[in-house]
Amino acid sequence: MIKITKVRCKMNNEKSTNNPENDKIDLIEKSGAVKEDRIYCISIVGQIEGHYILSPDQKSTKYEHIIPLLVSIEQNKDIEGLLVILNTMGGDVEAGLAIAEMIASMKKPSVSLVLGGGHSIGVPLAVCTTKSFIVPSATMTIHPVRISGTVVGSPQTYYYFERMQDRITKFVSSHSGISEQDFRNFMMRTDQIATDTGSIIDGYEAQSCGLIDRVGGLSDALCELNRLIDETKTE
Repeated sequence: MIKITKVRCKMNNEKSTNNPENDKIDLIEKSGAVKEDRIYCISIVGQIEGHYILSPDQKSTKYEHIIPLLVSIEQNKDIEGLLVILNTMGGDVEAGLAIAEMIASMKKPSVSLVLGGGHSIGVPLAVCTTKSFIVPSATMTIHPVRISGTVVGSPQTYYYFERMQDRITKFVSSHSGISEQDFRNFMMRTDQIATDTGSIIDGYEAQSCGLIDRVGGLSDALCELNRLIDETKTE
């Protein structure tokens, strides 16, 4: 009897391990991602972690997790479209831009949806997809590249930050309907942020200036992504 009980317990454990619902929950917990039918959804939340590890009490998205995941999505024939959910305060500039460049270079159709906020380096991430959406209550903060920590007083340091800022401006303008000059104007405003230059824009303003394609929610974003997938198939 004891041996039979042990075998049954083992079989039950194996069955629960192979449960697709458990696998789905495990994937969400580990990477904030989930696959439903032909669409893969990834979430970029909190602060984008780059070369430096953030403290455990901060909600973060690790770029070393997202980048291999994007490679897998692009290679997987069962996945036909990518949905990117954004609620980020920004973070590491190079890490955020690296993720944005990868998504922009994918052949599979992609749609982004800004919920809550798509601030700072979250702006390139919001516009890097085939189509971009933002809910009416969400906001986006546009500001110049900030210097944190020790400031090195040399012309090379300021030149580096200027070049980084140009990279972000060119990327955003080339992947959205906003011009470089208009984006710079938002970036350099002095009447909106108390301790910094920049702008805070809501969903409707983001659409009207051409930064985001449409104001809408989850169903709108999914409907558009399914339309893009079907359009790609016919082509």
